[in-house]
Amino acid sequence: MGDVPSCGGAGDSAKLAAFRPDKTEPVTSRISILPKRRLLATAVALIVSGLAFDAQAQSAPTQGETRADLPAAPVAAETCPLGSFVCPPRPVSYALCRPNAMLDFYEPSITKDSSLRDTAVTDIHSGLADGNVAGVKVESPEPNVYHMTGGVRLERADQVLRAQDVTYNSDSTAYDARGDVKYQEAGMLLSADRITGTTTPNQGDAYNVRYQLLQSRGNGVADHAKVTDPQHGRFTAASYSTCDVGSRMWEFRAKTMNLNKETGVGEARSATMRFKGVPFMYLPYFTFPLDDRRKSGFLYPTFGSNTRSGMYLNLPYYLNLAPNYDATITPGYYTDRGFMLGAEFRYLLPRSNGTFDVQYMNNDRGPEDDESGTSDRDGSKQRYFVHITNSTNLGNGFNFAANINRASDNQYFRDFSNDLYQSAIGILSSSAYVTKSGKYWSAALGADDYQNVDAGLPNYVVPYRRWPRATFNLEAPLNDWLDVGVDSEAVAFRKVDRAPVFGTRPGQVDGNRLDLAPYLAADFSGASWFVRPRIEYRYTDYRLDSDYQHFNFAKQSPSRSLPIGSLDAGLIFDRSTSLFGNNYTQTLEPRLYYLYVPYRNQNDLPTFDTNVMSFDFWQLFTTNRFSGADRQMDANNLTAALTTRLLDDNGVERLSASIGQIKYFSDQKVQMPGVAPTDFGRSDYVAQLGIQLNDRWRLNSSYQWNPNKQPNPYLNDKGEAFERGRDTDLATVQIQRRIKGDGIFNFSYRYRRNVMEQFDTSVVFPLSERWRALARWVFARRDVLPVTYDGRTFQSFTYSHRTLEAAAGVEYDSCCVAFRVLGRHYVHDYLRKTDNAIMFEVEFKGLGSLNPQSGAYLRRAILGYQ
Repeated sequence: MGDVPSCGGAGDSAKLAAFRPDKTEPVTSRISILPKRRLLATAVALIVSGLAFDAQAQSAPTQGETRADLPAAPVAAETCPLGSFVCPPRPVSYALCRPNAMLDFYEPSITKDSSLRDTAVTDIHSGLADGNVAGVKVESPEPNVYHMTGGVRLERADQVLRAQDVTYNSDSTAYDARGDVKYQEAGMLLSADRITGTTTPNQGDAYNVRYQLLQSRGNGVADHAKVTDPQHGRFTAASYSTCDVGSRMWEFRAKTMNLNKETGVGEARSATMRFKGVPFMYLPYFTFPLDDRRKSGFLYPTFGSNTRSGMYLNLPYYLNLAPNYDATITPGYYTDRGFMLGAEFRYLLPRSNGTFDVQYMNNDRGPEDDESGTSDRDGSKQRYFVHITNSTNLGNGFNFAANINRASDNQYFRDFSNDLYQSAIGILSSSAYVTKSGKYWSAALGADDYQNVDAGLPNYVVPYRRWPRATFNLEAPLNDWLDVGVDSEAVAFRKVDRAPVFGTRPGQVDGNRLDLAPYLAADFSGASWFVRPRIEYRYTDYRLDSDYQHFNFAKQSPSRSLPIGSLDAGLIFDRSTSLFGNNYTQTLEPRLYYLYVPYRNQNDLPTFDTNVMSFDFWQLFTTNRFSGADRQMDANNLTAALTTRLLDDNGVERLSASIGQIKYFSDQKVQMPGVAPTDFGRSDYVAQLGIQLNDRWRLNSSYQWNPNKQPNPYLNDKGEAFERGRDTDLATVQIQRRIKGDGIFNFSYRYRRNVMEQFDTSVVFPLSERWRALARWVFARRDVLPVTYDGRTFQSFTYSHRTLEAAAGVEYDSCCVAFRVLGRHYVHDYLRKTDNAIMFEVEFKGLGSLNPQSGAYLRRAILGYQ
């Protein structure tokens, strides 16, 4: 009797459903298509591709279903582990939707493998599905013409067509199905008043169509659907939505749509986007993709307000230039400043990939607004930001990587950043390196550059440029227990803006530095013990610029050389124990660490990239308390530490507690410029505690108590020197607690004596199945900003009892629409100047988010937020 007419397909729909808007999708290392851009009208293609073309079984589960014999509803995304710094976004969920509206005629026993169609035999039945043939009538008014009434069923592989009245001509393969026509295949269900056409050639017309995509939740209607051949189709008065049938919060409608599967392009005319039946977006004409082939077109606009630039609107347009490169042009307008043009170019070559992104404003109408006197705009009306990334395989084991960032001035991010986190960026870093590595070694040659983009700070606060910088590292085994290695670095340091020279104190001189550190390291260990001796020789040599004396340096080529010896030893005891009815393995781990470094006077060495690192538990076991190579501490120290852990039956650490202290057998003479040597005999007592007995709550804490009297390197609020000691130097407490499944509560307390005391509280509280409340509050009882000027360090800015950040909002989730409203008060520069922002984000599920910035902010501001 011929083939069953192919009335629909979801294979292309599946591909389009995976067409993500994420602009940060990583680029692969092989030639392939670049990460996709979700066009504004992409979702409309789900309608037409589902109606016009063959289906393929899809892997995504049906959402919002309740019948056990249908594809399972998706389980909730795995909860982000407690303590994660940034949690991934929650996937789109249709759990609040009602069961798919057309599932009353869904037959779960039908195969979902559409590849069987070409070889499958078409079965024709006349009568009800239960085999009752009462009232069925079969006629053949003409040879090879069959007219069946009373309920007809045609089945081939995954396709099933049912109707009350079917006429079929086996010679011409023409068919005419009328009366409650229902069609099922692997990815969709469809009903129509009438379907006519031929199977050879494959063409047809459907009238008063309703469809339901099983996997993507997409559903809609069309007055008329015409398939001229398997590659082309035309639809009249078609709609698409992921909302429940009969309860459409949003809907996309198009007057006409033409499809061309050969080119992978669809065309729509007179299209509107509607919310609650009210049109809010109109496009007289646009094109959209039908498959994985990318297509030029508009992306989602972004809009909002900025206290520095007014209301803004950005409308990006995507250009599909080739399978391995594309571009996005983004014209934008700021009401208080003018027009801005953005352009992003992405490329993917056999050995190279990267991006070029630029934002440019030719004539900024806004004020310079230099409140702090540190602006470097100099009245310029041209504003820009450039971001370039590249990763290239140069062959023969050589690789090149670059990350270049540059803004027109240090006010740019304050004025134009639409991202809640970018507005607080203080330093822009750029780097470019060529690297090569072997089995036991690695080498790199490149440069690092920095730019100040904090509107409240002068430009001389930025680190030295490292133009160029070369490193070579080697670690090779001599036998099973002995390794030999070397760490080396050669750098040229350059400073564009220098702090003024003050008195006889060293200034910011340019120069070159060579640092070499060969070593021998042994490892003797067993199941319950280890002994790890290490000996190192460190040589550091400088070549300062010829004007070194102007910056108060005595030598142009100072150097430093010294040996470094350490011995690290520990024991590990364990036993079985129980706590609160649970079995654990408890460990007891005593550890001793001896370090010897002879004293070398380093006052004549510059401090290019060196500072004192924050003291914590891991500083008890390091060979240098300074970052960078400009200072190597002297040491004759012995560290004693003790750690205990509780491990559950799966080896998961549920509790960890540690305490330790350094015993100094000699004074610490090597210091940063202007800091006196220490004469105390012991370091702070350092303790840390981590507890997570189950997956619902965790606690982390650290504490440092100083047993010594010592001078404070800073001056107090009155400019006077004072001592500190025999008191708490540092204390932190952080608590996380799960609330009602996907809710989270965070509390942290941070204290550093004479520097800060802050409370940070945040919460995501589920109010109901659909509503969540969000809040964060960062409050400073004391906040001191040490400022370096003229070679001296002051505590010039002290804030007390002040809110540093406050945010509050609500989230709403439903079957097909989710939105978030968020208000935020926040510090935007070093001098603690604040701004306010209100953001609104709406998501039409199946189309994407119109303004994803608040979600990115919340995932960083509230630990555990998804």
